[in-house]
Formats: sequence, structure tokens, C-alpha cells
Amino acid sequence: MSEERGIERLKPTIVAPPEGHSGSGFFATRMDQAVGLARKNSLWPLPFATSCCGIEFMSVMSSHYDLSRFGMERLSFSPRQSDLLMVMGTIAKKMAPVLRTVYMQMAEPKWVLSMGACACTGGIFDTYSVLQGIDRVIPVDVYIPGCPPRPEQIIDGILKIQDLAANESLRRRYSKEYQDLMTKYAID
Repeated sequence: MSEERGIERLKPTIVAPPEGHSGSGFFATRMDQAVGLARKNSLWPLPFATSCCGIEFMSVMSSHYDLSRFGMERLSFSPRQSDLLMVMGTIAKKMAPVLRTVYMQMAEPKWVLSMGACACTGGIFDTYSVLQGIDRVIPVDVYIPGCPPRPEQIIDGILKIQDLAANESLRRRYSKEYQDLMTKYAID
């Protein structure tokens, strides 16, 4: 009936399957592609919000922007149950060891998203007490600039994290480059 009025019914969006071979009743693909698809669509973020960027993140979780449509409906406030650390806002130097501990408690694989000018570079607070970028204590995968960043920027950053999660090799964490990065941060 709605097609007759010129209104087209929307089909539900389904995640595209990875490359593979399919037939009647079966689908075969590579293990890393299947794992990547699962990782991409089931990220559990841990919001580490300290100031105004946290308020902007709340708007992204609201129904207007609806971050849950990207598979991020469940926010985890336990580092042991999350795989995406979202650092938002000003990080004081006294808070840096706490942030590092939270990062260390997360299980592999894990990704870090630095959101806002303060988390990325210290922002306007070029003082003795503010950490001039969280990448001095933990490795960062995606930076989202802005003061505070718009919800569209946050969604774009999360889509970049999803691309990393989908395409990351199962052995990337054991590569020499990754081990050198962890050595740089004095993380075992």
C-alpha cells in the first residue's frame, strides 16, 4: 500500500559479509576476515571523560545521533570488559598513571581514541599540571580534533576505529613495530 503512494519501504540494513565462497546452505571465508567482522561490529567502549568532551559524547549516544547503530550500544565502565578506550577531555599529569593503569587492565585487542584538543595535545592548557597529549603515556590509534568535536567527527573517528578492528591482522600485536611501540611507552 505504501509503495502505491510513492513511499518506498526501507529494507533493514545488514552487514555485508566478508569475501568468501557461498553456496546452498554454506559460506566459507578466511578466519581473520570473520574475526574482523565480529570485532568491528561489537566494540565495547570505555568512556574516560573528564570535561566538556564527555558532554558532547553524551549527545552522540542520544537518539538523534544514535551511536548504537554502529554496534556500540553497550558502554562498559570496566576496563576488563572493554576493548575501546575513549579518552575525552583534559588529563592532568596526576591522572596520567590512572589512565595508564586503565589501559593496562584492558584485554587485547584494544584500541584508543583520543577525543578533543585537550586529550590530543593539551589544548589551551599549556601549563605544568596538564598532560600535553595522552600519547605520552599510552598509544593512540585515532585522534579526533576539536574543542569540543562535533558529533559527526566523533562518529567518523569511531568508523575509523571500526576499520582498524576489521582489518587488523590477528598477529599485528606480535609484530616488531608494535612491540617497539610498547617498549617506547614502557608497557610490557
